[in-house]
Amino acid sequence: MRRFGRTVGRVVGTTFGTTARAVPGVMIGLITAGLAVGVGELVAVWSGPQTAPAIAVGSAAIDLTPTPLKEYAIRNFGTDDKPVLLTGIYLTLAAIAVAAGILAVRRPMVGVGLVAVFGAVGAWAALSRPTARGGDLWPSILGAVVAGAAMVLLVRSYQASQSPEESASRLPPWAQDRRGFLTLAAGAAGTAAVSGLVGRTVVDKRYNVALKRSRVRIPAPATRAAAIPPAVHPNVAGLSSFITPNSDFYRVDTALVLPQVDPDAWTLRIRGLVDRPLELSFAELLNRPLVEHDQTLSCVSNEVGGPYVGTARWIGASLADLLREAGVQRGADQLVGRSIDGMTIGTPVESVLDGRTGLLAVAMNGEPLPIAHGFPCRMLVPGFFGYVSATKWLVDLELTTFADYDSYWVRRGYSKIAPVKTASRIDVPKPFAKVPAGSVTVAGVAWATHRGIDAVEVRADGGPWQLARLAAADTPDTWRQWTHQLNLASGLHKLEVRATDATGAVQPEQRVDTVPNGATGWHSVVITAA
Repeated sequence: MRRFGRTVGRVVGTTFGTTARAVPGVMIGLITAGLAVGVGELVAVWSGPQTAPAIAVGSAAIDLTPTPLKEYAIRNFGTDDKPVLLTGIYLTLAAIAVAAGILAVRRPMVGVGLVAVFGAVGAWAALSRPTARGGDLWPSILGAVVAGAAMVLLVRSYQASQSPEESASRLPPWAQDRRGFLTLAAGAAGTAAVSGLVGRTVVDKRYNVALKRSRVRIPAPATRAAAIPPAVHPNVAGLSSFITPNSDFYRVDTALVLPQVDPDAWTLRIRGLVDRPLELSFAELLNRPLVEHDQTLSCVSNEVGGPYVGTARWIGASLADLLREAGVQRGADQLVGRSIDGMTIGTPVESVLDGRTGLLAVAMNGEPLPIAHGFPCRMLVPGFFGYVSATKWLVDLELTTFADYDSYWVRRGYSKIAPVKTASRIDVPKPFAKVPAGSVTVAGVAWATHRGIDAVEVRADGGPWQLARLAAADTPDTWRQWTHQLNLASGLHKLEVRATDATGAVQPEQRVDTVPNGATGWHSVVITAA
């Protein structure tokens, strides 16, 4: 055993050298990785932000991630899941770069080989995207080429500084000593930083459509929504606002960089099993009779009592009218919406044509759609979770069948059709709150989109259910707020809520996970009365 340990020690020592040798290796590895990323960002100025190496790899990683892990990320990181993923990618790259640099000090071609692998993975990831073009591989390829050349140059300079007689002939005199090596390293690091910063800055400016969005003027809707009754929102501190501000509206999607869609160049195709394929520009869409409608939107990843639900006042063109103009052919039962980033969402055709207010939405709460919520156009069909009804950055509608095509999330284990489940949530008091004993105000929201809410019940400590007071209703497509007074003695209490929708169905007690078609169960909070 002692001899085996000495053998392992010699192998490790030969490969990684002493600390003095490892430090230059770490430096070389990190600098060359920085060059690969920085040059890639710079080249992405021409090929688009989604082709930058880290973004391309991250997007491919999202597609390859198993569904349970995706749900874990959404549950634990929420809307910060994408920064967390990118941080993980950069840390992984840094670890690989350190290993490549240390190996390159003694075996340059091994280090360069790892850089080449990084470039190949980035190129593959870029080309794996549904909307990929041939030129999308260049940021990763050119980044890897520059990084590999820099690694060879830095390694030779370092080796010359240690043994001038071995490498002097391959380098200019000034690069053959320690100062020369440090000068080369500093120059390469500066190049990496400048190229990355310039690339990201130019990309953000060149592809950002915020200015064009600010110039969009949404015409007055031909069909206005009724005024929201003042009594929809009880005056209870801490209760969610009835209309969710755009800045607070949840965002759950797979886009690592927000698609920047130029409204002047945007077109929507309607094709597939239709009699008359259509194509609309944004100006033509705005010229159609617009409809204003209030709708609560919720995500299938929303756990019991979760935050991924919100209500907004939307303006858009009637989706049903457009499908009728196109002429839906017999047998077409699925409407597939495609985003500009390749996301696909499948909606039952019958639900679009059954009289509900399905929209090609262009405005949200009185302003053009925010970029994060699908500018310039998104689809909305009440009654379903977003993953089967609410395509953002919409550019294509295809009439097809559920038998012939599985959309993005269906291929990952979710149900093809997913009506919103009856749900309720306690907003007040917050979990683990301390409240005065006696009369305690309990308040929250309940929703069963497109069915409406008829009753909400609250109970404490497993006792009898008590009917809560419902606030005024807006439409069956929006949530309903409620309040109740409970008389609580001093001590620890568990409060629960359940809702009954307009069909008479009571929210089930059994806890079911979000996969494959949404969570169920009663929301509860534990509080202390004193």
